[in-house]
Amino acid sequence: MDKRKLLGKIDLYLVTDSGLSKKGTLSDVRNAVEAGCRIVQYREKDRSTKEMVKEAFLIKEICEGKAIFLVNDRIDVAMAVDADGVHIGQDDMPIAIARQLLGNDKIIGLTVHNLREALEAEQDGADYVGLSPIFDTSTKKDAGKGIGPESIRGVKNALNIPIVAIGGINKENSISVVREGADSLVAISAIVCSDDVNKETTDFINIIRKTKDDVY
Repeated sequence: MDKRKLLGKIDLYLVTDSGLSKKGTLSDVRNAVEAGCRIVQYREKDRSTKEMVKEAFLIKEICEGKAIFLVNDRIDVAMAVDADGVHIGQDDMPIAIARQLLGNDKIIGLTVHNLREALEAEQDGADYVGLSPIFDTSTKKDAGKGIGPESIRGVKNALNIPIVAIGGINKENSISVVREGADSLVAISAIVCSDDVNKETTDFINIIRKTKDDVY
């Protein structure tokens, strides 16, 4: 099955953060997937490659048959565990080279900050873009100033690939993000800083689906 076809149907997109997590990365993933999250990105900046590969294998097991599993930045780790793909940034490996390494059946997402970068991403072969930051965020120190949910619409109208909205998103402002055309959204601190990841995930999914129903 080509999992890329599922990208436009995803609601909440989980990005892990061991530095913020209250219960730990594996617990966060398990609870989010049980609640219906259908895509997980493993983002880890502070562990050795050996530790990351070990943890990535465990996350892959949790996601098996339930959620798309991507690795942030580390193409070597994604290849080692045969993840479903990677999410990379503007300063990471070019998409064309990542595609050569991973193969045509893997998903590649790219972080973009404006329409120009989004158009380039699609042209270069990205399967989706992560538009960031929508709102000001402290989760990623170099994210820059929030571009606002109204910026999503222009990108949405210009692209044929899904858009994942990232940056400072919570339950209160998520409605505006979906209304402006985001296919899915990331809410890192709102999920992993919670005492109940399962409940928060469920709440977000319900909000996103209801908003999409109202809009479309």
